[in-house]
Amino acid sequence: MRIDTYGQQIEVTPALREYVETKLARLGRHFEQSMDVRATLAVDRLDHRADATVSINGRTLHADANGQDMYAAIDLLADKLDRLLVKHKEKQVDSVRRNESTSRSGDFA
Repeated sequence: MRIDTYGQQIEVTPALREYVETKLARLGRHFEQSMDVRATLAVDRLDHRADATVSINGRTLHADANGQDMYAAIDLLADKLDRLLVKHKEKQVDSVRRNESTSRSGDFA
């Protein structure tokens, strides 16, 4: 898994970069395929924002989160991405099972 971290009007310190990588590393447990994650950290006046785009097998998932500080926004972002990946994985499994059941039953209508 490759994680790229960028900042918009904020300097991404090594501590922030490491925090993003440790929080988003847990996303790799859902898929064994390679994933590319592009995280963007930004500050809008008093609000801290973290956005991320995950690319998996030609699919693109996007999430964003706002928080009081950057670490809280990163935590919320990791939780949202985790839920998105679980939902995406469930859709894939349901699709495979649906195709499997029609082939077994003999209904090829």
